[in-house]
Amino acid sequence: MTAPTLPGHPFIAYHDGALRVEGVRLAQLANEFGTPLFVYSKASMLAALAAYQRGFAGRNAQICYAMKANSSLAVLQLFARAGCGFDIVSGGELQRVIAAGGEPARVIFSGVGKTAAEMRQALQAGIGCFNVESEAELEVLSGVATAMGLRAPVSIRVNPNVDPQTHPYISTGLKGNKFGVAHERTLATYQRAAALPGLRVIGIDCHIGSQITQEAPYLDAMERVLDLVEAVEAAGIALEHIDFGGGLGIEYQRTDTPPPADGLWARLLARLDARGFGQRKLMIEPGRSLVGNAGLCVTEVLYLKPGEQKNFCIVDAAMNDLPRPAMYQAFHAIVPVQPRANAPVSPYEVVGPVCESGDWIGHDRDLAVQPGDRLAVLSAGAYCMSMASNYNTRGRAAEVLVDGDRTTLIRRRETIEDQLRCEQPLG
Repeated sequence: MTAPTLPGHPFIAYHDGALRVEGVRLAQLANEFGTPLFVYSKASMLAALAAYQRGFAGRNAQICYAMKANSSLAVLQLFARAGCGFDIVSGGELQRVIAAGGEPARVIFSGVGKTAAEMRQALQAGIGCFNVESEAELEVLSGVATAMGLRAPVSIRVNPNVDPQTHPYISTGLKGNKFGVAHERTLATYQRAAALPGLRVIGIDCHIGSQITQEAPYLDAMERVLDLVEAVEAAGIALEHIDFGGGLGIEYQRTDTPPPADGLWARLLARLDARGFGQRKLMIEPGRSLVGNAGLCVTEVLYLKPGEQKNFCIVDAAMNDLPRPAMYQAFHAIVPVQPRANAPVSPYEVVGPVCESGDWIGHDRDLAVQPGDRLAVLSAGAYCMSMASNYNTRGRAAEVLVDGDRTTLIRRRETIEDQLRCEQPLG
């Protein structure tokens, strides 16, 4: 069998008949740490970040990693040390940032349902900005800040009604989505924010969705946001920064062809310059595009189960480890860790052991496999481990970071004792 190529994964490749992440054989990692196992390439994450840094060279810009994509402490440390701020959506994520050595002053707090307790926590920590998502939130945040003798720095997240042309579950900038303030209500909302005693208006924010693979939605959203900046500032409310969010996609399969981050931002910045905003402080919140293709999940084939309509390849990873296929009908490439030379190939439904028909990893995949073989589920660095669960009382997988030929266990495999620790049986 000819080893498949791995588009979009320059740090994951076959050498001498074995799949490697940077300089380390995946089979070696599976033997040492077991499966399912998440493996991340440090070089891949830093290369993805470097594309954004090139795109913003010479600009007053702050890159805030959207940590919901992958919130493992070691990943956060990597980006903090590379100069990133963080985009958070909960008080727990703020605690992770602080534990990883991130600077609260470089934290943006997004999300539609911030509680008063989370607001107090963020104000005490001294975060950089709240991205406020509703008029009601403005009132609550002002009250919390006033009671603390503070003024909360805010930007208002605008819903520009732009179609990002992505999966409906990860679209965030249309009128029917729960996020942001309606385009038509933006000026009135800014005027209310400026009048509240506990708030200090410092910016404007826009985020239209995730896994976006075309330039047009970004350009459309930028034009609408800049129109709003002009209207808000004409009303006497100064905006220190413009936050264009994140959402740039990655290559899960060959039909996914997102623009390179540096090329995309060269074109966006040219438009920004043309409208006279080139010197404004800019903020962006990439997540998936920094970590998605840096990670994979190694899983072992347990059984092959032939059937009249379909053949099943049952593996030890499941929907609790890799939730995206079940949640979004998402595609992840699946390749052998050690390809079988000249072995016959058959189509398989790649499924996990969880007691759900929705527990599938890949449909109709051509594989040459036998029980005991290992497979690599690619593009698993984003929204997999961060969304993993203990469904069926399955422990969450271990995680390993690869740096050249060195490996670091960054999360040990979860045990049943870990799962039961917070539970209290009846007396």
